[in-house]
Amino acid sequence: MKRYDYYDSPCGRMLLVADGDALCGAYFVGQKHFKEIDGDWRRDPQAAALVQARRELDEYFGGKRKRFQIPLAAEGTPFQRAVWQAIAGVGFGKTISYAELARRAGRPGSARAAGAATGRNPIGVIVPCHRIVGADGSLTGYAGGMDKKVALLDLEGHRSVSPPSSARPRRLLPAR
Repeated sequence: MKRYDYYDSPCGRMLLVADGDALCGAYFVGQKHFKEIDGDWRRDPQAAALVQARRELDEYFGGKRKRFQIPLAAEGTPFQRAVWQAIAGVGFGKTISYAELARRAGRPGSARAAGAATGRNPIGVIVPCHRIVGADGSLTGYAGGMDKKVALLDLEGHRSVSPPSSARPRRLLPAR
């Protein structure tokens, strides 16, 4: 049985989902590919994986955590899981292109497919798909919204990115 709870991040409310001792979902409420709560799930704020996820997210947003340690159990195709594993290897404050992501996932030349898998990442922030950018370093999309992608990269001190338009999204997190 999956257990869930909510987490109020500085970037917006998130739905956290656990399967046993592992986190299988972390979604911004309303994001693209948002996972709706299933009738078989149980709201359980005290589930160990959810408690750990909230603590680690608090530390991340507080500037005290650069790497998550919570066990993960993302559900997806073998290719999606390979892409998400490659995303998890992108370090704090770093970015890579979709082409590099495809190469790291074992499918060089499949940047578009890697992009589609990135957009379906079920464990946002913790599996840091916000660190994936266009080949020229531009911000090309984020299921949670471009304002959140910019805020997360700003939090990590990565200032050399630019949104796809000349208008920069509003700041969600306080300036550091």
